[in-house]
Amino acid sequence: MPLATFSERRKRLRDLLDKPVITVPGSVFDATSARLARKAGYEMGLLGGSVASAVALGAPDIVLLTLGDFTEQVRRVTRASDLPLMADADHGYGNAMNVRRTVQDLEAAGVCAMSIEDTLLPRRFGGKDGELIDRDEFAGKLRAALEARSDPSLVIVGRTAGLTAGGVDELVERVKICATAGVDAVFATGVKSLEEVKAIAAACRSPLLVNSLPVPDEDLLSQRVRIVMQGHVPYYVALKALYESFLFLRNGGTPEQLRERSLTPEEQAIALDEAGTKALMEEYLA
Repeated sequence: MPLATFSERRKRLRDLLDKPVITVPGSVFDATSARLARKAGYEMGLLGGSVASAVALGAPDIVLLTLGDFTEQVRRVTRASDLPLMADADHGYGNAMNVRRTVQDLEAAGVCAMSIEDTLLPRRFGGKDGELIDRDEFAGKLRAALEARSDPSLVIVGRTAGLTAGGVDELVERVKICATAGVDAVFATGVKSLEEVKAIAAACRSPLLVNSLPVPDEDLLSQRVRIVMQGHVPYYVALKALYESFLFLRNGGTPEQLRERSLTPEEQAIALDEAGTKALMEEYLA
């Protein structure tokens, strides 16, 4: 069965932002993880820059990943599954002109949403982690992102670390910048209380994204929170299982013993889309 078009996927993600329901994205990092997340019932996926750096480069999240690296990983995910994908586009890989290129490349690769943040990346010489670009530059980057998209259904998310860098007052000013630019949603990182969520909601009319926090869903929904992030733990759980498998075999275990811990044949068939591949082979190679 053909995958949904990119525009169809983007409409599905926009519907999630419109519905008064909390959606939790599945943290995906490659083609098979996206298929498994879809099978598990996730309605959208999230590809984080940190996980993409780990997968593509085996490197920590210090902005060594290039736009080309990231775009190619996005393309692999969207080719294999029509799970609507949100991408963490970090700082847009440079200034406002680079942001335009980032939006164009990721849109063509099939993302449904992407966030552009106000963190100063990469870390400057002598600087501290968590520094922000100035407000005018942040506004310019968001405008560039919105103007660069060719499909109006592509969701542009303004992401701000204003809270951790300058407290609630700075957070509110950064959220207002997002609102003035006209982004489709706002993601404020570092939020830990309902009071902080209320401050964001009062500063804009956009759907909100937050990281997981100990607040009832109904309270978050009343403040227009629509997406709650759970981080990228599944990737590191997968790495732990892989490392333990290597140790098991290296220390005398057998593949037959290890197979008991692996995916069932049915689960493996889902991850590798064996049914779809078989159907295509029968159509074109029989």
